[in-house]
Amino acid sequence: MEKPADTDFCTPFCYVRDMSGAAGLCGVILAAGESTRMGSDKALLPWPPISAGQIPSGTFLSAAIQSLTLQTELVIVVAGKNAPMLAPVVYSAGASMVVNPAPELGQFSSLQLGLREVLNRGRDAAMVTLVDRPPASARTIQKLNEAFVDALHRYQWAVIPEFQGRHGHPLVAGREMIEAFLKAPPESNAREIRDRYAEKIVYVEVDDPMTIANVNTPADYTSIGNSSTQHA
Repeated sequence: MEKPADTDFCTPFCYVRDMSGAAGLCGVILAAGESTRMGSDKALLPWPPISAGQIPSGTFLSAAIQSLTLQTELVIVVAGKNAPMLAPVVYSAGASMVVNPAPELGQFSSLQLGLREVLNRGRDAAMVTLVDRPPASARTIQKLNEAFVDALHRYQWAVIPEFQGRHGHPLVAGREMIEAFLKAPPESNAREIRDRYAEKIVYVEVDDPMTIANVNTPADYTSIGNSSTQHA
């Protein structure tokens, strides 16, 4: 059989055929931000939240790594100037780290760096999240992975969770979606690319408020901590 002329994108079955559970899927955590509104690095905030006097059992970053490890072969953390502070957490959790040399260019530069590393590691798909998002539940992660495999068989490119009509994280992107992000100009943003290829994205309804939670300020952290306790 002749090879198709257009080989810019991998056809779904070139990696689905070997996918079993987490096979071929790489976790990516974007953690290069400076957390200026929070006043301290969000990656190192205790998670789950603790009361005064308690010893934290983990951080946003370690929890995100553990969450993605459930359904991926490996996890890559994209750090910035905070790399020396994050390194002990990253390596103790069994993840890898790449450093964005110019995090001031914005989150999209970290996304592109992380996705290039995914391809460099020989993987064709990525489960991407932000370090300032509380980790999704194990059930949600599994549901997204299953939906992604199904989507690839229907020649779709990506899967995004949806909670009460709002789109969240983590995003699961196949080779085609990864290539679309990487080919975009550096000044782009992820939403623009997702909108451009909206017909290639599957939105999966989940019962998980953490998929749309976002922490930018101390007030956000307190509010989400209270919410996580209520949903525990």
